[in-house]
Amino acid sequence: MSILIIIAILAIVIFIAINMYNGFVQSKNVVEEGFATIDVYLKKRYDLLPNLVNTVKGYAKHESETLEKVISARNTYMTAGSIDAKIENENVMAGALSKLFALSEAYPDLKANQNFLNLQEEIKKIEEDLVQARKYYNATVKIFNIKCETFPSLIIAKFMNFTKFPYFEIKNDVERENVKVEF
Repeated sequence: MSILIIIAILAIVIFIAINMYNGFVQSKNVVEEGFATIDVYLKKRYDLLPNLVNTVKGYAKHESETLEKVISARNTYMTAGSIDAKIENENVMAGALSKLFALSEAYPDLKANQNFLNLQEEIKKIEEDLVQARKYYNATVKIFNIKCETFPSLIIAKFMNFTKFPYFEIKNDVERENVKVEF
């Protein structure tokens, strides 16, 4: 009789462990899907950047440093391999892009250019979509990370090498500041 109880308890423990493992796999796939959505919007935005930079170049020839930072950040993102590297570069890109848009305030002709306005509007829409995608990604990361840190699922996480995912967040105070453009 006691052997049956031990077998039943063992079967329950195995069932729970398998269930937790499957929950991790499901959550991991949801997080990766959330980041893939962000990646699609970022690629879409980065594909528009060369057109935007070329439009600005005609009006702000002496602003080459800002334009070079935008292109450099774009190229770095496109070659980044890990989620961490992409998130880090996206923070750099966001700052460079906001400086680029701030340039339009100093150039009335640029600010009135229809091509620039259209590109700016497209990027604005993509930015709104990115905000929603980042919220979704961060929500899925929170669920996954909680599983990695709470008992008893943390046992399965450690045993199966599931590690926490990074949040999409602003990393430092410089990126939180308003952009200042001075001439």
